[in-house]
Parts: sequence; structure tokens; C-alpha cells
Amino acid sequence: MERMNNKRIEKVIAGMHDLGVSQLLVSAPASVFYLTGKWIQPGERMLAFLVKDNGDTCLFANRLFALTGNVDCPLVEFDDTEDCVAVLAEHLGDGKVGIDKFWPSQFTIRLMEHRNAIRPVVGSAAVDMARLYKDADEIVLMQESSKKNDETILAVIPQLKAGMTEIEGSELYLKEAGARGATGPSFEPLVCFGANCAEPHHCSDRVSVLREGDSVIIDVGLVWKDYCSDMTRTVFLGEPTDEQKRVYDLVKKANAAGRAAVHPGVPVADVDRAARKVIEDAGYGPYFIHRTGHGIGLEVHEYPDISSASPAICKPGMCFSVEPGIYLPGRFGVRIEDLVCVTEDGATVLNAAPRELRVI
Repeated sequence: MERMNNKRIEKVIAGMHDLGVSQLLVSAPASVFYLTGKWIQPGERMLAFLVKDNGDTCLFANRLFALTGNVDCPLVEFDDTEDCVAVLAEHLGDGKVGIDKFWPSQFTIRLMEHRNAIRPVVGSAAVDMARLYKDADEIVLMQESSKKNDETILAVIPQLKAGMTEIEGSELYLKEAGARGATGPSFEPLVCFGANCAEPHHCSDRVSVLREGDSVIIDVGLVWKDYCSDMTRTVFLGEPTDEQKRVYDLVKKANAAGRAAVHPGVPVADVDRAARKVIEDAGYGPYFIHRTGHGIGLEVHEYPDISSASPAICKPGMCFSVEPGIYLPGRFGVRIEDLVCVTEDGATVLNAAPRELRVI
């Protein structure tokens, strides 16, 4: 039987108090898992874990998920012949109800129709903030996941060769990750060659072929014991040009500056600033076109953004990426990404794969 995590529920209730809500519907599968220990992928069907500020909880789920006897919390089941929203509405009090930011509107609107005295408000922050600060067990799993990812990317790089397509590089990563026990990728592997490296989220394709002189961006992550990893390394097929070397060195320095800026009490906007300044001072500012990083844990993208617009402050237990890049349209790109975990006196870098320029 999957066990409910009462300490995490207490953290969520504290967040509910901050939001001024006494009842919260948690529906994101990763957040439901975080609190109940059970992964449920509902598809188009309704899933909701109700948390009340007095500590009462209840899971509402379709009988198709076969949860009876498998979850350590009160369970209310329904089937496809029932009005699932009506079943849920009976268990809610009047007034504000926190809902997940991604809960489908079909359920929210129907809930309002069933109960005029209910006022849905976005309540995701109560869970997002709880998930933001990883406990000791979670940090160990994050470290293990990143170590597996390091091992995998280091196994992939020597196998890259001229004539290979991007999708073949991506499939190679999936094969090597599976061989190391990963339950899957944390996102579709991004293996990009040459001019495609100038598109930060170019999807590996079947037509682009690795050629002499190309930069190669390998942005990959895996899932290990439910926790995600994410890293990027850039290598070159054949000797890089002077400009490629210069750009690589700048991104490497920006990555190091971002990591060095991570300390408790530092705004994440300052982490972004530290990495970005290196690139801007060298005249490549217009070619660093995305945020410096993102939170990570049970999902590969979690709160907060590591950007100039983020209000978040570094605190122990936070895990996020530092991934500056320079992208020269039609020519090449370089990105170097590592995960960091904020500690009591600084930060631990979760990736150990070398950052020195590598020629294959």
C-alpha cells in the first residue's frame, strides 16, 4: 500500500493558510504522488485530492484506476456513469476552494454550477512551495538521478560520429539511459547538430546529419526513482573555429558564474544576472535568449523560473538548473547546463560531467 506523507501535507496546509484557503483540490499527478505516494495518470477523467486545513484529506478518483486497497487515505470512487463533479461537490464547504492551476476548466465550471456558493481560486502555490524545498531523501534521489544522467551522457558522446542523424543520437541516449536503470526520459532528448544548435529547443529530427565542424548540443534528462535530472553539454565534431572556442569559453564562464552566485538568501534573479552579465559584457547579450534556469524535482520544470522576473529567493533544499547559452542564427550554438541544490552555506552541484571543451 502506498503511504500518505503527513509531513508534506502539513507543509501544504501551512501554504493554504498563507493563501487564505481552508480547502484545496490537488489534481496535478506529480503533486498527488508527492502527497499520497501514488502515481495516477487520469487522462480526461477527473482526479482530485482534497486537503482541508484541519488535516482531513480525501482522494476522488475513477474506479478504472483500481485504487481500493492501494492508497493510505480516504478514497471516494466513481465510475463513468456518475457525475464525478457532483460527487466531489458534496464534500466541499462554501466559500473559497483552492484548485490546481492546470485543472481542466470543464471540471471547474461544472463545480461552480453545482455549488453557487463555491468560489474557485488558484491554489497551486500551496503545493508548489512545499515541493520547492526538497527534504534529505529527495535530495539523495536527485543526486542519484543526476549521477545516472552524467554516466549516460558520457557513454553517448564517444559514440557520436559523422553521418549520424539527430534522431539516432537521441535514440542512443534513450538506449544508454535504459541500460542504467532509468524508467524513462524526463523529457524528449534534444540532440542538435550545427545550425540547429542555434535553436534552443530544436527537436531532434531524422534529416539533419552530423558533419565535420558542427557543434553538438546534447540536452538530456532521465527519471530515476521518480525524480528527474536535466543537463546539457556541447561538444564539437572536429577542431572548432576560433569563434566557436571563444563562444564556448564564454558560456562555460557564464555557467560557472551562475553556479557561484547560488547561496541562501540570494534572489534567483541575481543568479540569472551573474550568468547573463558574462555573456553581455562580451557583446553576445542578444544571443542569450532564454531564462538561466528552472526548478526541477518530480517534474523536469517546476517553480521557480531562474530569471530576472522571478521573485524567488535561494533557500536550502531548492534544486534548479543553471543553463546559459549563446545561439548564433544559422551558424551554431553552445549551452552548458548543470543542476544545483541550495545548501545551508552555499550550493551543491549535482553534475560532475566535465565542462572542458571536447572534440569528438
